[in-house]
Amino acid sequence: MSQVTVKYDDAIVRRFAFITVVWGLVGMLAGLWLALELANVKFNLGLQFISFGRLRPLHTNAVIFAFVGNAIFAGIYYSTQRLLKARMFSDKLSAAHFWGWQLIIVAAAVTLPLGITSSKEYAELEWPIDIAIAAVWVIFAINFFGTLARRREKHLYVAIWFYIASIVTVALLHIVNSLAVPVSLTKSYSVFAGAQDGLVQWWYGHNAVAFFLTTPFLGLMYYFMPKAAKRPIYSYRLSIIHFWALVFLYIWAGPHHLLNSALPDWAQSMGTVFSIMLLAPSWGGMINGLLTLRGAWDKLRTDPIIKFYVVAITFYGMSTFEGPMMSLKSVNSLSHFTNWTIAHVHSGALGWNGFFTFGMLYWLMPRLWRTELHSKALSTVHFWMGLLGIAGYILSMWAAGITEGLMWKEFDADGRLVYPIWAEMVPSLAAMYWVRVFSGALYLGGVVVMSWNLYKTWQTRKDLADEVVEVTVADAPGPTSSVDWHHKLEGKPMAFTIWTTVAVAAGGLFELIPSMAIKGNIPTIEAVRPYSPLELEGRDVYISEGCVSCHSQMVRPFREETLRYGEYSKPGEYVYDHPFLWGSRRIGPDLQRVGGKYPDSWHYDHMMDPQSMSPGSLMPTYTHLFEQSVDFGGIDAKVQLFSGTFGAPYNKYDLEHVEVMARGQAATIAEGLMAEGRPDIRDKKIVALIAYLQRLGTDIRAQAPETTP
Repeated sequence: MSQVTVKYDDAIVRRFAFITVVWGLVGMLAGLWLALELANVKFNLGLQFISFGRLRPLHTNAVIFAFVGNAIFAGIYYSTQRLLKARMFSDKLSAAHFWGWQLIIVAAAVTLPLGITSSKEYAELEWPIDIAIAAVWVIFAINFFGTLARRREKHLYVAIWFYIASIVTVALLHIVNSLAVPVSLTKSYSVFAGAQDGLVQWWYGHNAVAFFLTTPFLGLMYYFMPKAAKRPIYSYRLSIIHFWALVFLYIWAGPHHLLNSALPDWAQSMGTVFSIMLLAPSWGGMINGLLTLRGAWDKLRTDPIIKFYVVAITFYGMSTFEGPMMSLKSVNSLSHFTNWTIAHVHSGALGWNGFFTFGMLYWLMPRLWRTELHSKALSTVHFWMGLLGIAGYILSMWAAGITEGLMWKEFDADGRLVYPIWAEMVPSLAAMYWVRVFSGALYLGGVVVMSWNLYKTWQTRKDLADEVVEVTVADAPGPTSSVDWHHKLEGKPMAFTIWTTVAVAAGGLFELIPSMAIKGNIPTIEAVRPYSPLELEGRDVYISEGCVSCHSQMVRPFREETLRYGEYSKPGEYVYDHPFLWGSRRIGPDLQRVGGKYPDSWHYDHMMDPQSMSPGSLMPTYTHLFEQSVDFGGIDAKVQLFSGTFGAPYNKYDLEHVEVMARGQAATIAEGLMAEGRPDIRDKKIVALIAYLQRLGTDIRAQAPETTP
């Protein structure tokens, strides 16, 4: 045994904690504005930069990667140093991590409203920013594992296990899902297509929730909850089971986001099975967290921090019960594409992550500032505002989601759809959308109260020097449990990391490798051809405007959907879709069969003034598309990429006359509209969008038979 003096880097923790509050306010304000836009379309203000389609990815990125992400880094930097009894590996790397992450967030805040997006959910940022994310994550990983290497505490506490899993897995997920071929500085195309891209995206999307929004917070739970309760974690054995079961099972469950879709049945079934299995380790972690508070329940009445932690863990348990239930095909057929999913996502992000972050900040900030919290009463007010706010939000969206799902499926006594027209169903959700607005405002108001409370606490700050402590260093890690094999593994971080990587990678490899041979396991349809040059450009306009945030392109094999939209979707229809656009939410109708359903003039008028064509529609106006010009010269590079890299079967004439073909198709559409009294739009973006919409679903209009190679 020996005594060592350690000086912790608390400045980096303060930076991450401070910016967490700032980005929390920004992200939640964007969310409140989105809620207003759905409650009343006039809140879009006719401005393209804050229209729902462009603002939604900004909101999700700000809450997930800015608010929650910075909270994770604050908690990890604080706890890692104290658990390992060592200062972070490099102050310069810590600073590079902080400033690099903030620059990425600013880049997202600039590019997403400008319509620069890949459209892939939770991964919308374009390729230069994706590279920056990977670089900053590597900096973080080097700093973390470098600290592990020079640790003075040989035994790795539970929290460190979860940090290791998070760092390794997020890197793997981000790199694979972001594989794309650039065509310009602001535009790239996913290397995957259609069903393959869908599987990769939701392998990433589900596990971004798992390994960015769940496992790091479980690590923080294992550190900060015992600290606040002044009690050890309830069960070391349970924490071992919780960790290994979770990191192994979670990675397999991504396909449950694509149930009843054109994804191969084997992948859908696998997603369902592993989602149900996830219930056990998830609730094991919840029980371990709640039972840690045994003997500290008296603090629940007087300590707001304990209140926040208890509610956070409860929301974790609720979300991890609801998720497996929603992965059952029968339940998913009602919940998918509805506001029920929105309720589920927010119970995790704002209930689990949000409440835990608030509790952590209330515990952490006074210690970093060497002072007392300004007001426990204000933090209690925040607690009740947040709890009532998130409860109102979730209940209203549950009601809205179930209402939507049932109305979509309702038939009359003669077997006809009761609501064949989408706009007939929209008014039924209005009241619940306003409840969401008021509930969201209440939740945001609580964050404002917290910000004021922490500001007043900051005003009484004392010495901000880094904490210096005398720590006792053991010569070798002694056994503290009968689980000797695992205790030995905890003393070997390299081996621990390797086994964690193996556990995480197993599911991904098993799911993704078979899907790579797309021509061998997805039936092809002879009639399906690549998009024309103008249609390809129109698809990019569709992506840029965020239309996929509101419209799906996936007709499920349900009677109500085939009656309302047309023939159900086939995997072979999407082989030229880079990226896939199946969507995850229907605020408007599915568009997979919209081609030829309406004349060009209908689309023209609908984009100019949606409510004139669909009374009660929540769609904002897109007048800017009638003013902005198509870059006909830039289409050639896109077509050459699709032909040369993705193997789209364009003929020689097509490849040599891309611009001529695009202008010719634009002229045909424009002249038809001019004959009906519309102005000439042959060089405007709206003509490209109309061309794309009129193409959708027309390849298999005659229900061409599927064939296999």
